[in-house]
Amino acid sequence: MATKVLMEALSPTMEEGRLVEWKKAEGDEVKAGDVLAEVETDKAVMELVARAGGTLLKQVVAAGATVPVTSVVGWIGAPGEAVEGGAGNQTVGRSEGQTVSQTGGRTDRQTDGRTVRRSESPTMPGRVRASPLARKLAEEQGVDLGALAGSGPEGRIVKRDLEGAATRPSARPTVQLSNRPTLQPSAQTTGFTDTPLTQLRKTIAKRLAQSLGPVPTFYLTTEVDMERAAEAREGLKTALGDEGKVSFNDIILKAIATALRQHPECNAWWQDDRIRYWHEVHIGMAVAIPDGLITPVIRDADGKTLRQISAEARDLAQRARDRKLQPEEYTGSTFSVSNLGMFDIDEFTAIINPPEAGIIAIGRIAEAPAVVDGLVQVRRRMRLTMSCDHRVIDGATGAQFLRTVKLMLENPLALVW
Repeated sequence: MATKVLMEALSPTMEEGRLVEWKKAEGDEVKAGDVLAEVETDKAVMELVARAGGTLLKQVVAAGATVPVTSVVGWIGAPGEAVEGGAGNQTVGRSEGQTVSQTGGRTDRQTDGRTVRRSESPTMPGRVRASPLARKLAEEQGVDLGALAGSGPEGRIVKRDLEGAATRPSARPTVQLSNRPTLQPSAQTTGFTDTPLTQLRKTIAKRLAQSLGPVPTFYLTTEVDMERAAEAREGLKTALGDEGKVSFNDIILKAIATALRQHPECNAWWQDDRIRYWHEVHIGMAVAIPDGLITPVIRDADGKTLRQISAEARDLAQRARDRKLQPEEYTGSTFSVSNLGMFDIDEFTAIINPPEAGIIAIGRIAEAPAVVDGLVQVRRRMRLTMSCDHRVIDGATGAQFLRTVKLMLENPLALVW
C-alpha cells in the first residue's frame, strides 16, 4: 500500500512550508531516511526525508508551492502502484491571494471568493517551470524567465534555454535591493513588482505584531566609552595573533551575558499569568539574512570565555546566512542583542522578541570629543539602547542592568573578575 509523504513540522513554530526543490524525481527509488526535498520553514531551509522505502510515485506539490503542515506532498509505494493526486481536498500549492486544491485529476482555484474549476496538473498558478540551475543563471544574467520557452519536460526551462538569452530584447535587468531577495519584473510590469512573502518574512511580520501592540515598551539609552575595550581587543590580537582575534560584538555579547547573571530580573520571560526568571543565560544575536532576520542563540553565554563566544558567534552567523541552522539553534533565547553599528547607525531602538523581556540595540563605535579628568579628548564612543517590557522590567531595574553593562565595557578586566 502506498505511503503518503507529508509536509512535516520541521521547526517548533512552523505552520506551513514552501517546497523549495525536489531532490528525488518521480520514478526514483528511495530508502527510508533519504532526502526527498528541501523545504523552507519560517526560519531556515530544512530537509524533508522519506519515512518509508519504495519508489517516489508522485510529486503532488510542485517546487515553489506553499502548503500547510500535514498536507500530502507526494506518494511512495511499489512501482506502478496507482495513487491519487492528493488526499481528498488536498492543497497542492498556492501563490499570493490564491488557494489551489486538487480532487482526483481536477484542479479548483479559489480567487477572491470565487471557485474556478479546470483540469490541469498541480503546478503552482502563474509560476514559471524552471530547473534550479536555470533560475540561478537567469538571476546572474538578468533574464526574464517568463519570456522564455522551455525545452525540458512539460515545458520546463533548462540550462540550454538560457544560452544567449541575456542579449535578447525580452531580457530585463534584475532589481537588487540591499539585503532583500532578487526581484525579477515581468515584461508586463510597468511600475511595480509583487513578490510573494517568504516563510521567514511571514513569521517576522507576525512576531512584530505580537510585540509592538501588546507589549508596553520603554527605552533606555546610555553612551559607553569603548577606548579600553578597543585597547584590550588590539592587545589580544598582538599577543595571540589570529587566535586572539575577537570583534567588538563578541566583547559586547560577553559583557551583556555577564551582566544578566548579576541582574536575573532582566533575564526573564513574560508568561501571561507568571514571570519566568531564567537561571541560564541564552543570548540571541540578530543576524541579517537575504530575506529577513534570524536570531541564533549562544547558550550558557555567561559561562563561556570570550574566545568561545567569538568562535560560536561566527559559526552561527555563517550557518544562519546559509539557512542551515537547526531549530534548537534559533529558539530558547532568554535575552537578545541587535547590532547595526557595522552599517554606520549611531543609535536605534530594537523590537522585543516575545516572550523575552528585553533587547539591547547597539550603535556604531565612532570617535567623538569627551571630557576625561577635566580635559577634552578624542575617544571611541558607542550608544546602547535597551528596550524593556514594562510588565517585567521597571525603569530603575533596567537602568541598573544597563549601568553594569557599561561598567564592564569601560573596564574590560571586569569580564574576567
